[in-house]
Amino acid sequence: MGNTDRLIRLIIAAVLVALYFSGTLTGTIGIIGMVVAGIFTLTTLVGFCPLYTLVGLNTCPKPHTK
Repeated sequence: MGNTDRLIRLIIAAVLVALYFSGTLTGTIGIIGMVVAGIFTLTTLVGFCPLYTLVGLNTCPKPHTK
């Protein structure tokens, strides 16, 4: 997972948490938002997204070799 991807996930997670605690997201949608925020935070910290493996996506730049 690339750094840009990780940053975007962390920002989205922070926004979802803020919306939940401000009362904007409530009920089932709020719970779903918190679960998504948790998943995004966890995958950001680990640096691996299992869904990317299933669909064959890679956002990590390849190292330059000489």
